[in-house]
Amino acid sequence: MSDPKAMSLRFPDPAQRAAIAAAAKQAGVSMQEYILSAAYDRATAVERRFLDGFKASMDRSGAAFAAEPGNLDPGPEQRAAERDALRELEDQERGHAA
Repeated sequence: MSDPKAMSLRFPDPAQRAAIAAAAKQAGVSMQEYILSAAYDRATAVERRFLDGFKASMDRSGAAFAAEPGNLDPGPEQRAAERDALRELEDQERGHAA
């Protein structure tokens, strides 16, 4: 019976397996630990990008709510900044989907 804690490491590409095995050996860890660590690093990087974007959004929203009631309608500069921010976000999302 197999060890229930062991992760099945099957790679259709032998070169990919060899590269990961070499990287794990160089790092001084098992392949399983190396792969899990890489997955964790990627997930936390995504989380950091999300939180950075959220903070920027909150900063923009805070500035809008701090404005005087008569100045709530965004001007051309604000609308352009919003379009640029949306375009940047869409570009980033397309980059991750690829």
